[in-house]
Amino acid sequence: MSAKKTVRAAAVQLNPELDSASGTVDKVLAAIEDAAAQGVQLIVFPETVVPYYPYFSFVTPAVTMGPAHLKLYEHAPTVPGPVTDAVADAARTAGMVVVLGVNERDHGTLYNTQLVFDADGTLALKRRKITPTYHERMVWGMGDGSGLRTVETAAGTVGALACWEHYNPLARYALMAQHEQIHCSQFPGSLVGPVFAEQMEVTMRHHALESGCFVVNATAWLTPEQRRAQAPSPELEKAFNGGCYTAIISPEGKHLAEPLRDGEGMVVADLDFALIDKRKRMMDAVGHYARPELLSLQLDARAATPLTRTDAPSATPPAPSTRPDAVEAAYMQAITTLMGK
Repeated sequence: MSAKKTVRAAAVQLNPELDSASGTVDKVLAAIEDAAAQGVQLIVFPETVVPYYPYFSFVTPAVTMGPAHLKLYEHAPTVPGPVTDAVADAARTAGMVVVLGVNERDHGTLYNTQLVFDADGTLALKRRKITPTYHERMVWGMGDGSGLRTVETAAGTVGALACWEHYNPLARYALMAQHEQIHCSQFPGSLVGPVFAEQMEVTMRHHALESGCFVVNATAWLTPEQRRAQAPSPELEKAFNGGCYTAIISPEGKHLAEPLRDGEGMVVADLDFALIDKRKRMMDAVGHYARPELLSLQLDARAATPLTRTDAPSATPPAPSTRPDAVEAAYMQAITTLMGK
């Protein structure tokens, strides 16, 4: 049962710095400070906004995108590292749950990674997008099932997915079955065109209804100058128009504040957890409306690693046991009984 409480949430539509390793981080920290002044308890930033989403990969042939890809490697943070330390400190100072998308560098591979910092600054969740979409597969490696889980935070039970992971119904169901109360979703923004924002709204509002949870969705936004700079030709500039939809949605599928579809800004709303029970009383997709004897989900939540090491056994043999074996114990018990002892 949902606790009777209200949480103030914020979704940030942020303009990333596309040529700086620290510029976007500074904007993230400033947004956390601004949100804290408004009493925000949970804040969500866009997909891989630190240092920036790889917009170049959407319009650049793989054979020529090496320099831009290597530049992203140069700017991408490690987890843990200085960037995560700075965000953790900001979360702790503000007493705020922070959900941040980063390009995570792990040795020779980049990952689309979602980080959830609890209000005390601890890193409650690090998950990697399980399947990068289309052009993204030339940029990021794949995640695994270890990140398909909810986490208990000061704001409530939080789950997170990135972009078109929301078109994987089983990934969404994995979080629904863990009773997420706040779903934190992240998209790149300024991509594909207006149809991307339209599809995003349908998807996010549907998930809120189906899961019976709040959805806090954040997208990034590029300036006209940035859009022109990303396009290798004028006709491809349209690939970076529209596609922004930063919003907060109730378990009844309603906007709790006016969505932000253009420009930088922050959408703020209060999440009344009583609405979760109100929705689930009628339709609980993983409770009274489920039929697990007919349909159920199996999740492999193990972390996928390229090396599993089994240490060599000890050279010293174990000491012999002084316990009698079962046969001897039974024999002694029988003799004792027969002798009347």
